[in-house]
Amino acid sequence: MSTLSNSTNIFWQECPVGKVERQKLLNQRGCVVWITGLSGSGKSTLACSLSRELHSRGKLSYVLDGDNLRHGLNKDLSFKPEDRTENIRRVGEVAKLFADAGLICIASLISPYRKDRDACRAMLPDANFIEVYMNVPLALCEARDTKGLYKLARAGKIKGFTGIDDPYEPPLNCEIEIQPKDGFCATPGAMAGQVVSYLEDKGFLKDQ
Repeated sequence: MSTLSNSTNIFWQECPVGKVERQKLLNQRGCVVWITGLSGSGKSTLACSLSRELHSRGKLSYVLDGDNLRHGLNKDLSFKPEDRTENIRRVGEVAKLFADAGLICIASLISPYRKDRDACRAMLPDANFIEVYMNVPLALCEARDTKGLYKLARAGKIKGFTGIDDPYEPPLNCEIEIQPKDGFCATPGAMAGQVVSYLEDKGFLKDQ
């Protein structure tokens, strides 16, 4: 039986309405805002706040949340390293489609391995992949522990938990870095504003 990886009888179907036309219709440029960081660092908070701010400006976005995707698209995957890689690959491919549709796709995932994030970046023109690093110390994330996951990981009830017994590899050259000042994190609105300013400066909030 042939598989997708070695099939030679599949062909790319071009359509008359392309990315340029879709972007003109939406008056924005499609891109991927990839938010990465430890559990409890504020990824989902930023993603939702950013989506709300873009909506208020008449800009169309969509949030791909790591936990939400594991209820459907990625529900067959575990948290083993190889499954984490496949999880990120799938999300990267979906995010690429959203960006091609002209949307501002906001992907919010721990995505702990640098090579997996870099593989997603390689799927798009480099300028269209905006990596946002939630640089929040482990101690602060663990102090928050809104889902109680760190407590379970420390008790040995969750294995392979990022930051406890599985590594997190921070970005080396992210476009945006968000971190606490004097031990305090910025408000969701302020964090979203930082990302929106970047999108404005780079011309993503207009079609050309």
